Amino acid sequence: MVLLPKTSSAPLLLGLGLLLGACQSATTSVSTPTATTAETIAEADLPAISIVNPVLPGDFPDPSITKVGDTYWATATSSNWGPAFPLLQSTNLTDWKLVGHVFPGELPAWADYYFWAPEISQEGNKTYIYYTAHKKGGNLAVGIASADRPEGPYTDHGPLVAQPDGSIDAFPMRDENGQLYLIWKEDGNSVQQPTPIWAQRLNEEHTALLGEKKELFRNTAAWEGNLVEGVCMIKRNDYFYAFYAGNGCCGHTCTYGIGVARAKSLLGPWEKYDKNPILTKNEKWACPGHGTIFNRGKRWYMLHHAYDTRSFEFVGRQGVISEFSWTANDWPDFKNGNSIPTKEAPLAPRNFKDEFDQPTLLPSWQWPIEERPTVAVQGGKLLLTARPQHSGAVLGQHTTTADYTATTTLLNPSKLPAGTVAGIAAHGDPENTVALTAGNGKLQLWQLEKGQQKTLSEVKLPAAATALTLRLQAQNGNLFRFSWSSDNGRTWQNLPGVTAPINGTYLPPWDRGVRAGILAKGPASATVAFENFSLVNQPTVARTTDN
Repeated sequence: MVLLPKTSSAPLLLGLGLLLGACQSATTSVSTPTATTAETIAEADLPAISIVNPVLPGDFPDPSITKVGDTYWATATSSNWGPAFPLLQSTNLTDWKLVGHVFPGELPAWADYYFWAPEISQEGNKTYIYYTAHKKGGNLAVGIASADRPEGPYTDHGPLVAQPDGSIDAFPMRDENGQLYLIWKEDGNSVQQPTPIWAQRLNEEHTALLGEKKELFRNTAAWEGNLVEGVCMIKRNDYFYAFYAGNGCCGHTCTYGIGVARAKSLLGPWEKYDKNPILTKNEKWACPGHGTIFNRGKRWYMLHHAYDTRSFEFVGRQGVISEFSWTANDWPDFKNGNSIPTKEAPLAPRNFKDEFDQPTLLPSWQWPIEERPTVAVQGGKLLLTARPQHSGAVLGQHTTTADYTATTTLLNPSKLPAGTVAGIAAHGDPENTVALTAGNGKLQLWQLEKGQQKTLSEVKLPAAATALTLRLQAQNGNLFRFSWSSDNGRTWQNLPGVTAPINGTYLPPWDRGVRAGILAKGPASATVAFENFSLVNQPTVARTTDN
């Protein structure tokens, strides 16, 4: 990914059986899936995947995936939401569990924000995460972290490459001689320049580049627009294949698509497919990009992100799977007319409820990466320490559909310290928020847009209320209504003078979706107590394909 003006994504990886890596080699010798490998033969009779998209619902751009034993591990861009880089596990590619993060606490000492493009890779008994982040005092750079287990803990080894215009979207690959290389994109489009894809030798410790870099290809085709990026490689039969994204990644006007190039040697020469792009939008899914290739027996798939055309940037780029086969001329050919599967099937909504009855904060909670809040969970309560700046101390949850309802119970609102407010909110980033809060003797509906706060409505706070239930209702991802209850949700009251939903189109930054959550704004000496939080996503219709 890159700084604005930009359209971007990040790499991915998935391995099968003994391979452990499908888009790269997994041992010290080249071992990538081909039509004759033992892994392919062993899995040839496995049932096909029944794909129900999205497989990673919510804001999971640039998903990367690998297989260790019988378990799939995935991660994705977290951008400016902490903790950095989620770690998810699954045994069936459909049901995923969030088990932690690559950097759950302290961030790498060299980086400050824009945590993009994590590539999870298994080699031997070691798990590696290649990732992009903004270097303190510099530009975007590629770093690496490693762990003895996919779930961590991870040790950061610092940046590998940091070009003046930015270096992003790293991917490891071994050449025809078994030599390890790092593949990455020079972020030229951030300064109105082309975007070369580079390859350079990487030492066996995965900690430093060796020798000189070599350009593989750059954006030259009309459909690629001002960039190519997010390369994932495989080696099949006689060819290396580079699957890549091109054009504009993000928002309602996105133009992203996926192309492919091939070469008989890793360092080229590379030939782009004359039928690119090979994966494009349809009526349900828009702007597919940044994909990972994996195979199950003789069937081939790509895990990549795309926008649901109903929710677009308000939910964010979601993880989806598309199947492809190979032509007689050995080029990939996506099914469903080179678009993402759209056969309809019912999908149960992914809901969330937290009674704050666990000893620690659940791992799905997120916060602004540079403004980590101080929290404690005890006695069935979440204690959130206020912050005076921006939107205050913020916690948020992914949304997975365009329509949803979030509620929370705020305890003792009339006893909050002077100058302190707390409540429920739709979060874009620290300077873009819509919130209903209690404090200073009143309930207040307000919005923060580009750091400028405006009160939309307020009413006197019930003095006797020991708890207030606050509700946020979203429609189409960008229209918000708020209400409150002093009797545990039996009856609801609206704010005076607010007859139409609040337009939150301005909330999400260009590269991430809206979060529903809570906040506490005020002096850092103030602590606010919440009793619960729930997020109910309205049932929707998903798309599936039984291959």
